[in-house]
Amino acid sequence: MSSQELLHQPGSRVVELDIEGMTCASCVARVEKKLGKLDGVAASVNLPLESAHVTVPAGITDEQITATVEAAGYKARVRTPEPRRAETVTGSPAEPPTEPTAHGESHAAGTLRPRLILAAVLTLPVFLISMVPGFQFPHWGWAAAALSLPVVTWAAWPFHRAAAVNARHLASTMDTLVSIGVTAAYLFSAWQLLADPRMTEHPGMEGMDTGGLYFEVAAVVTTFLLLGRYLEANAKQKAGDALKALLNLGARDATVLRDGTELRVPAETLQVGDVLVVRPGEKIATDGVVVDGNSAVDASLVTGESVPVEVGPDSRVTGATINTSGRLLVRATRVGSETTLAQMARLVSQAQTGKAPIARLADRISAVFVPVVLAIAVVTFAAWLVTAGPDITSGELRAAFTAAVAVLVIACPCALGLATPVGLLTGTGRGAQLGILIKGPQVLEDTRTVDTILLDKTGTVTTGVLAVDGIIAFGGLDAARVLRLAGAVEAASEHPIAHAIAAAARNAADGGRLPSVDKFSSAPGGGVAGTVEGQLVVAGRTGWLEQNSVAIRAEQRKALAAAEDAGATAIWVAVDGEVAGIVSLRDSIKDGSAQAVSRLRELGLRPILLTGDNAAVAAQVAAAVGIAAADVYAGVLPEGKVDAVRKLQAAGATVAMAGDGVNDAAALAQADLGIAMGSGTDVAIEAADLTVMGNDLAQVAQAIELSRRTLATIKTNLFWAFFYNAVGIPVAALGLLNPMIAGAAMAASSVLVVANSLRLRSFGK
Repeated sequence: MSSQELLHQPGSRVVELDIEGMTCASCVARVEKKLGKLDGVAASVNLPLESAHVTVPAGITDEQITATVEAAGYKARVRTPEPRRAETVTGSPAEPPTEPTAHGESHAAGTLRPRLILAAVLTLPVFLISMVPGFQFPHWGWAAAALSLPVVTWAAWPFHRAAAVNARHLASTMDTLVSIGVTAAYLFSAWQLLADPRMTEHPGMEGMDTGGLYFEVAAVVTTFLLLGRYLEANAKQKAGDALKALLNLGARDATVLRDGTELRVPAETLQVGDVLVVRPGEKIATDGVVVDGNSAVDASLVTGESVPVEVGPDSRVTGATINTSGRLLVRATRVGSETTLAQMARLVSQAQTGKAPIARLADRISAVFVPVVLAIAVVTFAAWLVTAGPDITSGELRAAFTAAVAVLVIACPCALGLATPVGLLTGTGRGAQLGILIKGPQVLEDTRTVDTILLDKTGTVTTGVLAVDGIIAFGGLDAARVLRLAGAVEAASEHPIAHAIAAAARNAADGGRLPSVDKFSSAPGGGVAGTVEGQLVVAGRTGWLEQNSVAIRAEQRKALAAAEDAGATAIWVAVDGEVAGIVSLRDSIKDGSAQAVSRLRELGLRPILLTGDNAAVAAQVAAAVGIAAADVYAGVLPEGKVDAVRKLQAAGATVAMAGDGVNDAAALAQADLGIAMGSGTDVAIEAADLTVMGNDLAQVAQAIELSRRTLATIKTNLFWAFFYNAVGIPVAALGLLNPMIAGAAMAASSVLVVANSLRLRSFGK
């Protein structure tokens, strides 16, 4: 049963764990296997984050989960959010806890640094006196043994400790390979030196076989591996920086208006209904609705859109966005874990902890990889001895030992364990910075196969906000008088069309004031009526005018039809029983929609426009953004959107759907890839696979491109990790690879995989 299925079981919950001691893909596989043995538990373990996302059924306690991980040889604790320290009214802000050390390192890198420094300082002279005759002196072998001893013991302790912990549980990891290889090289060399103390009695002794000493191999391999792990630890921290930055975006305190007094309080103490005072330059502490004031809000940190958004009374605002100009009063509507920022962080974290289907292959291989390598090393050593015959010389013994140690060192599957999670970590983190939320690793696979994208017109391609586009006046009234009377009666209605007409009338009126309306009446889907300045005004559709005994002449009907054919929404205005004019409204197309559609085509997608509007409106919008007339579905009801997706799927298309409304949720769920516009509803976002926190269609194309780029990076990482081991092991077994070079190559492979993933940090720049 999958974790998603488990979550729908009664009493199921998710536990986030922090795990210490994991070093490679084998560790990940062991922890997942152990947790999976608990009845009904599904776990996804992330190596770079050193965490696990565990879906737990009713009846399983946190203590059982942590005890199971510890039984596997690792430390675990249930992650609990740390409360943020707030700024007092008179004091200065408390510094948030930081992950890096004073040197800009991660904690893991900080613990490795002193071991790496000691290893490097002692390894250099060991290497020189062992490999360069000019540096040798009498009995130099004993000096090499003494200098390399701290390297293969204290400096290499992380490898030995992890190997011992796993050995106690009858398991093995890449640390097992390193520990055995380094220890074998040192002990074999020490035994050789003790058996024949004259081996290095004189410097540069000709004819004397000193090839049985491998002190430099043990020291150099340890140093290279420590360097690789040090660089890897710092690189992994950079990969997770995006999520840390996202979590730190929120305001740490807020000014609340209570009983007419402004109070400074910690942001985590805010309650729904609190009224916040937000001055220019301040962050909005939580999601809310503007109750007073006008300003421009910079939402780039959350949505990725650089242009500030104008807000006023009744405008919704998001926590962590910045008020750039006027003073605002904001009523809190969401606080704590329910805010948009918290939901974003939760989605990103879950996506980073998950596994793409492609990663399962790496997990299955790593589970048996180390035991197989140990067996190959033993077989290699034995094969070399058998090939040498009964009279084995010291040189042949050396060759056999060298090949076996090289196999152990070259095979360490570090890169294999990092290939998927570091790529996913960096890609989803960069997405969060751009206002793009990828729900899970499966989404990456889905974006690769999508070939068709359905675009909901209103709110996705267009702004979703109607505006008056033109006025046709009949009879003795001019256009300004028609708009004034229509705006006055429409101002009493809550319909979006009414809002648009009233707004246009206020903008045109002196002082922005409209006359009052008496005897107001309305009909849903019909229109409105009322008395304005002593005149009876009726505004609405044709049927509404006919109900109010207003006669419409043939030429007037032609004018209305012409406006609608041009893609406008047209409304009649009648005064005192006579048609006075027609008000035309249009839903304006978003800036950049045409370029976004073009980019979607470049990505290999066929864009299709989906709308509930009439065919004329749909055709006009499609032509403006570059969608073919044959790819327009007009007059589609909410349930018809699902049918449209199914119809395309039945025809063999792999369908993505982009929408922002409640009526899009079912279609988003039905699509192979659902993309919610973040300006839309929670229902739409919950049903989608990708969420674009802004309202720009260009971000949809960017989201698909980022997902594909992330998947390509993961595949490249896995290819090189597999290729490296597949080629390196047989080369080492044939004796063609020095253990020192193998150690350097193994360390480099891990660093290269992480560096390749970090290239995603520059996406979109």
